[in-house]
Amino acid sequence: GVRAQNLPGGRVRFMNGASGVIGVQYHGEPKASAFEEMFIDLGGRLVAKAMDDRIGVAVLIETLRHLNSSPHEIYFVFSVQEEVGVRGATTAAFGVEPDIGLAVDVTRTGDTPKDKKMEVSLGKGPAVKVRDGGMLSDPRVVDWMVRTAEKARLPYQIEILDGGSTDARAIQVSRAGVPAGCLSIPCRYVHSPSEMVDYSDVQNGVQLMVALLSGPIELG
Repeated sequence: GVRAQNLPGGRVRFMNGASGVIGVQYHGEPKASAFEEMFIDLGGRLVAKAMDDRIGVAVLIETLRHLNSSPHEIYFVFSVQEEVGVRGATTAAFGVEPDIGLAVDVTRTGDTPKDKKMEVSLGKGPAVKVRDGGMLSDPRVVDWMVRTAEKARLPYQIEILDGGSTDARAIQVSRAGVPAGCLSIPCRYVHSPSEMVDYSDVQNGVQLMVALLSGPIELG
C-alpha cells in the first residue's frame, strides 16, 4: 500500500543506523513519479524542514557572534514574507536605506542523479549569486565577494539560478537603488519537508560574511 507519490521528502533510517532522504528525479514539470525515478540521499548533511530560510538566519546569528569589529554601521535584518512578494525586505530596505545590501538565502543544486544542469553542488562552498529569476546582482558586489573569498582562501561557487529570487531583489530597487547581491547556501529538495544543506557550506558562509564585513568595502 505504499504509494510512490507520497514518498518524496520522506526520511529513511537503515538497520545500521544510516539515515537519508527520499529524493525524486523530475523531468520538466513535477508529476506523479514512479519508484524507479527515486533515490535515497545519504551523507553527513543537515536535514530539516524550512532550511529555506532558517539556515540564513543561522548564518546571520553566527556572523554576529564572530564579528569582533567593523568600520561600518551594519544592520542585520530578519525579514518575513519573502516567498509571497519580498514584503519584509521591501519595507526594511526602505527604512534602513543602506549603501550596500546582501541577502542570505538558499539556492538549488544540480548535483543529484540526472538533475537539471546547474553548476552548484553541496559541499563545495557557499555560492555568490550572479543572477536569478528576479534580479541581476551588482557586478561590483559580485567582484567584492569573490575577491574577499579568494583572499581569505575560502571555497565558493558562482550561482546562476534560472527561477526564483531572494530579498536582494527588493533591496536592489529600494528608493533610488542599492548595490545588492546575495550569499547563497546550496540546498537540495528546496520547499520539501526535508531540505538538505552541507554543514561545511554553512561554516564557510559564516566565515565569508565575517570577512566581508570586517574590513573596508571597495566597489570598483
